Amino acid sequence: MGHVKVQNLGKAYKQYGNRWLRLAEWVFPWASPPHLLRWVLQDVNFEIQAGESLGIVGLNGAGKSTLLKLISGLTQATSGSAEVGGSVAALLELGMGFHPGFTGRQNVVMAGQLRGLGFDAIAQLMPAIEAFAEIGDYIDQPFRTYSSGMQMRLAFSVATAVRPDVLIVDEALSVGDSYFQHKSFARIRKFRELGTTLLVVSHDRYAIQTICDRALLLHGGRQAHFGPAQEVLDIYHAMLGDVDKALIRQERSEAGHLQVISGNGEAQILGVELVDAAGQPTAAVETGSHAVLLVRAVAHKPVAQLVVGFLIKDRMGQAVYGINTLRLGEPVQDLASGEEFSVRVALQLNLGKGSYSVSLALTAEDSHLADNYEWRDHALVFHVFNAQHPDFVGSTFLQPKVQVIRTLERIERRTPA
Repeated sequence: MGHVKVQNLGKAYKQYGNRWLRLAEWVFPWASPPHLLRWVLQDVNFEIQAGESLGIVGLNGAGKSTLLKLISGLTQATSGSAEVGGSVAALLELGMGFHPGFTGRQNVVMAGQLRGLGFDAIAQLMPAIEAFAEIGDYIDQPFRTYSSGMQMRLAFSVATAVRPDVLIVDEALSVGDSYFQHKSFARIRKFRELGTTLLVVSHDRYAIQTICDRALLLHGGRQAHFGPAQEVLDIYHAMLGDVDKALIRQERSEAGHLQVISGNGEAQILGVELVDAAGQPTAAVETGSHAVLLVRAVAHKPVAQLVVGFLIKDRMGQAVYGINTLRLGEPVQDLASGEEFSVRVALQLNLGKGSYSVSLALTAEDSHLADNYEWRDHALVFHVFNAQHPDFVGSTFLQPKVQVIRTLERIERRTPA
């Protein structure tokens, strides 16, 4: 129960030159089809087992929502198959399946019946649904009066009132407030621990890295990559830089780490080192110690302005700290073709113990989304140990100073006369 197997899955829509050709196809079904097929999804293959989670990413129009509709059974496939084991709860387009004229309570009853629940079961679940949605008296108001955030609250509460074997979530959660997003993801994590299989579409890479084991990248309606979440999301992040021109490749570093490299190649990273206080390259540093990030690069063409940026990520791929030389007021100006240069960034590594990676970027401006010369994920991996400070939880060392102030209150007691 809960497994999902997709084989050669595809979806196409018929396109006709005019409305009469559609009628002709109905009248003369034996004739040559007068339509063309426009494929929006094609040749998708993957399998996930019960309890696993899959993040689905891609640019707008890549076919993400279509894939979820095919898996949930809301759309019929043109080719291939999608096999889903167990009960399915899908939270797709906001408000899908909810009648705008019905009250929230009436919509809950209707949605429960569509999921095969009886009136008694729905009545028992209703208090929990109301409590989780937290929309107050609006539960008895028409659904059309709800804000998008309230619609999402009620829809998610209904979809997850009973733990499903497979939970499918599209971008709907992105419209909610931060409080409810945290609350929703906490429920999703709990479901995962209990064995629910999760398929989620989101443009938030850090949300996917947090809750997903693997990821699927769709591009142009086809499957581009499928594998460990962080590796696939690194490729997706590189695609955002320049979809048409960027050359995206994967390489293994000398230390064995998989690097995703992209960019137009007009400037190139030659090397990167983390140097300790004694000036020696190191791969392990103490919490709170001083170090220097040394980046060497070369310009292959004349570059008017080059910005060097770096991003430190923890072992889960979550961003810890990132900045670039433009924001620090030190962009590299007027580089000649073939000119090499280096950038030294002094850091105090107030980090928690664990493993961290450094991603590097060479760009013309503040962002790599325009004029991306080179972006390199996992350019450097280092470890932080804590031997001199009190043990703490988390990735940031805040150097706390504690002061205890005790106030003595004197209570005067009167002796009875």
